[in-house]
Amino acid sequence: MARELTEVGVVGLGTMGAGIAEVLARAGLSVTAVEVTDDALDRGRAHVEQSTGKAVARGKLEPGERDAILSRIRFTTAMEDLAVAELVVEAIPERMELKAQLFSKLDAICPPDTILATNTSSLSVTELSVTTGRPGKVIGMHFFNPAPVMKLVEIVRTVVTEPSVVEDVEALARRLGKIDVTIGDKAGFIANALLFGYLNHAVSMFENRYASREDIDAAMRLGCGLPMGPLALMDLIGIDTAYEILVTMYQQSRNRLHAPAPIIKQMMTAGLLGRKSGRGFYTYAGRDSAEVVPDAATPATGGAAEGARPIRSVGVVGSGTMAVGIVEVVAKGGYDVTFVARTLDKVEAVQHALTRSLDKQVARGRLDEAERDAALARVTGSAQLDDLAGADLVIEAVVEHLGVKQALFAALGEIAKHGAVLATTTSSLPVIECAKASERPGDVVGLHFFNPAPVMKLVEVVSTIATEPDVAATAHALCAQVGKHAVSCTDRAGFVVNALLFPYLNDAVKMLEAHYATADDIDAAMKVGCGYPMGPFELLDVVGLDVALAIERELYTEFREPGFAPAPLLEHLVTAGYLGRKAGRGFRDHANR
Repeated sequence: MARELTEVGVVGLGTMGAGIAEVLARAGLSVTAVEVTDDALDRGRAHVEQSTGKAVARGKLEPGERDAILSRIRFTTAMEDLAVAELVVEAIPERMELKAQLFSKLDAICPPDTILATNTSSLSVTELSVTTGRPGKVIGMHFFNPAPVMKLVEIVRTVVTEPSVVEDVEALARRLGKIDVTIGDKAGFIANALLFGYLNHAVSMFENRYASREDIDAAMRLGCGLPMGPLALMDLIGIDTAYEILVTMYQQSRNRLHAPAPIIKQMMTAGLLGRKSGRGFYTYAGRDSAEVVPDAATPATGGAAEGARPIRSVGVVGSGTMAVGIVEVVAKGGYDVTFVARTLDKVEAVQHALTRSLDKQVARGRLDEAERDAALARVTGSAQLDDLAGADLVIEAVVEHLGVKQALFAALGEIAKHGAVLATTTSSLPVIECAKASERPGDVVGLHFFNPAPVMKLVEVVSTIATEPDVAATAHALCAQVGKHAVSCTDRAGFVVNALLFPYLNDAVKMLEAHYATADDIDAAMKVGCGYPMGPFELLDVVGLDVALAIERELYTEFREPGFAPAPLLEHLVTAGYLGRKAGRGFRDHANR
């Protein structure tokens, strides 16, 4: 049975340490908070006072509760005051030599049964434990910043951590109101191991000038629902902190995807550390400011649509969910739309689906009846591709099969009028293959909408090596007219979103495959610790494991990066027919849900 701790200590009162001290005191524990100098101690006290003061101002704490919290924290520069602590959490800078020295001192000061916990996010807890005479009493207790707000705590046991110590710390985490996941001692644990591989990949994408910083960040926010884009998040974390975490992970994993992108070290050396220095990937109003200000790299508003070809009428080929959604988006944007389906029955089905969707929006107050009727009046259905001869822009949304798309583009190349733009909604196939099939490659562009098209704001505008500048500009102009946020990229597997998303999902499957953590714990870590709307296994089951596998194979085939090779577990699940929600079973059983 876990013991109920009452007397605890915190060493290091930066933002994280002060937050941990506050969390412990909020839960009713008596806290000894230690810093090395009086100035640092005063800053730590100010952190706690400011944080609890804001909570009072927002009505989340009563003034009396705040006074009680502050009264439970004893601020001191004397390490010896920790001699009464039953548990000590260190939150000093992320350097092994500093933490090892501290643990050696704590070992000499604290009673033999005191638990020594490290808040490290990436260093080896095992290596720290052996600097003491009590390795069985050493554990990782990784809080997330800001500690009073973030609910996740990763509890990291080593091969020698005593089971009773794990139980005590798990019980404490629950008492603090946190969601805990207990895992083994591996670089990055769950959240950082998955997060920083993704962040490093995004930095490499920027460094290689594949897409702008704004477009990379917008793509991941709008395409995946993430709270921040990866480069903005790097600036928040701190470029130096990110570099140290990646170096530690690479030293343990030897995974090339964890080797810091060269620009990270260059930025660190130049003092471009992110928000805390006032400049990182973005430029800020000042040190520690969250306000982004324009700089030399800031794109001009509307610049991507300059020189666009005029568009009055749009054609859409296809009859599936994506095609119907695009027809709706374009018609509501004010364009005349002709859609083409393979049979008259499918034409009727598209019209019925479109009417049903618009009727729902009227019922929910999102459209009025006049707007619905006007949109429907702009739409004409056909079963003949020749009816697209007069369209200024044609968007195909047929099955994701290269041969089918190539045949369609060969036909469109002959049918479409001179100067018409031809666009493909492919999410993973090479746009250049469609362009070549059309025999007018300069007129072809990728226009990757996200599903459901009427809801999702993002569109990836994908230029091939042959796409004319005014064709890409036309795609941007269309997106602006229909209320979508367009991002620019070139014709590489996965474009922006899938190229960053699916390696992260693949890493999560490999983590599960290695029995490092359960699917539930991995999902919880990414949702609670990183603010992701869905955990990786929830998302994989929604997307479809077969779809994920196909995209991961495309990425691996193009880039030949060993870390992109699909996890064998994913291959096996697809072979067994466990494809996710649509099959009733994927990483979880959905049969009775």
